[in-house]
Amino acid sequence: MPECQNCGSFVTADYARVFTPNGVESPRVCPQCEDKIRDGADVREARSTRRG
Repeated sequence: MPECQNCGSFVTADYARVFTPNGVESPRVCPQCEDKIRDGADVREARSTRRG
């Protein structure tokens, strides 16, 4: 099962397939991560809190 590298949350195989580079099974950040976001090819600290 794919897990987020940042928070360890479960992510679906489809999410991992879409949001990870080829050859990588676990995304660096997921929708459950409140403190990090994807920024192009990088991951950065969130500038503001996410609204849920």
